[in-house]
Amino acid sequence: MFNAVIIAVALLFILAIFRVHIVLAMVLSAVAGGLIGGLGINKTIATFAEGLGAGAEIALSYALLGAFAVALSKTGLPDALAHALIKRSKGSADAASVKKLKGFIVFAILLLAISSQNVLPIHIAFIPIIIPPLLGLFNEMKIDRRLIAIVMTFGLVTPYMFLPVGFGDIYLNQILLPNISKNGMDTAGASVIQAMAIPALGMLVGLLIGLYIYRKPREYEMRNIAPDDYEIPVITKTKLFLSALVVLATLAVQLTTESMIFAATTGLVLFLVLRLVRFSEADDVITRGMRMMSFIGFVMISANGFSNVLRESGDIEPLVENSKALMGDSQLVAAFVMLLIGLLVTMGIGSSFSTVPVIAAIFVPLCVQYGFSLEATIAIIGTAGALGDAGSPASDSTLGPTSGLNADGQHDHMRETVIPTFLHYNLPLIFFGTIAAMVL
Repeated sequence: MFNAVIIAVALLFILAIFRVHIVLAMVLSAVAGGLIGGLGINKTIATFAEGLGAGAEIALSYALLGAFAVALSKTGLPDALAHALIKRSKGSADAASVKKLKGFIVFAILLLAISSQNVLPIHIAFIPIIIPPLLGLFNEMKIDRRLIAIVMTFGLVTPYMFLPVGFGDIYLNQILLPNISKNGMDTAGASVIQAMAIPALGMLVGLLIGLYIYRKPREYEMRNIAPDDYEIPVITKTKLFLSALVVLATLAVQLTTESMIFAATTGLVLFLVLRLVRFSEADDVITRGMRMMSFIGFVMISANGFSNVLRESGDIEPLVENSKALMGDSQLVAAFVMLLIGLLVTMGIGSSFSTVPVIAAIFVPLCVQYGFSLEATIAIIGTAGALGDAGSPASDSTLGPTSGLNADGQHDHMRETVIPTFLHYNLPLIFFGTIAAMVL
């Protein structure tokens, strides 16, 4: 007898591989899973619709964060950061100075990427603003752009899978823990930082290896980028000071209320009240920001409907029992196989945030069967969700870096972003995620 869960997930992965839009792929796969699970077409549709509401808060958070990112770009603060890096490069002629400057630039981009997940919750929106103006500088210093790609991807992924602040609050507290609880495991008293520390260490190891491998100079052609697209605006100290205050106020609201919705709303209101963004531009800013992040929001909403159908199909328990028979009694094998499944599903969907609701329905019962602790379960599902985010061609963690680094047409998405990030992050994540499952 066919298992509805296996067929639904396999169909989802196949459709995603063949570039069927992921939202449509989830709807079609959910219908297939519901019909095979005996729910019938009407029950399947109703079950899918019931699950959509679980992703509404997350989608609204993303939409408002997108609006906040566009508003922040209007203030000129990101442009000022790029300008400061370019200005610092002037007068650096000797080899020692160039080496120090190269280290400073890489470290600055790393900090900016990390802060884009929490302090400045603008996600990949900073990349097309900051990186293109720096390409000429990268070329002069012969910086391998693969190095910049893995640095940015580290900053885009590691904070949300380890720190419960900003996008990490969404991933860990609003997606991961609720889905573990929804599927039968009590998450009271859970420490996500403790659970995800070892997988995060794997990301760090991958970063350090990449910094060593791509340290050598690499030649690029000096190509002009349309100045109108990346012109640095005139920025006053007062404007920068007020923008920094808005960022700090937004972060304070986020930490106090633990709500990205209210934090982003606070930031938007302050931008308007302080006239950093004109009222006449408000509609355009908010609409552009929501449009920028709407894709991720709709994918996450659809993922919740898809996972709800899987749960209601009744085929999860038989799948768990059959999987246990195939994997034997080894926790090590079970953890490793679950991480591999997470890698495949995430690469197909292209979003770790949307993967968790899908795999949690299967993995939580498996973790219970194998006697994994709560922290080990968090580590397995959290790592399985993050796996593939760095290595998926459709992930914003790879598309974002490429959008900036390829502004002059000299950076290949697959060979110079996807493959390097896959090797440097997914392989260590599987290794360290398995270790975390065994020791926690």
